[in-house]
Amino acid sequence: MSNDFLLLVARILLALMFLVSGVPMITGSAGFAGYLGSLGLPMPMVLTWLVIILKVLGGIALVIGFQTRLVAWAFIAFCVATAFIGHFPADMTGFWKNIAIVGGFLALIAAGPGALSVDKR
Repeated sequence: MSNDFLLLVARILLALMFLVSGVPMITGSAGFAGYLGSLGLPMPMVLTWLVIILKVLGGIALVIGFQTRLVAWAFIAFCVATAFIGHFPADMTGFWKNIAIVGGFLALIAAGPGALSVDKR
């Protein structure tokens, strides 16, 4: 199996998690905004739509391999932020899951998106 194929699979698997959770947020944004508000975050509806944009457009960009390294850095920032804001210390399993996902994105940044991508690197 070629590294380019494996990088494509890695991009798809990383993206799926964000697409599967982000697409339904489009019609259920009020519920997530309420959750963000309960955490004391400012402008919860604006933050909600920023999260939706990152998850959906970033997820699509990962799948097709467009601006992969930049998108991976954005998802790293998101995963670290949500690990500390949404999971620490009450949900350590969720916290460590987010940190582990950061490792996947770091590996993708190091390897690049592969030849089976828009970026073709």
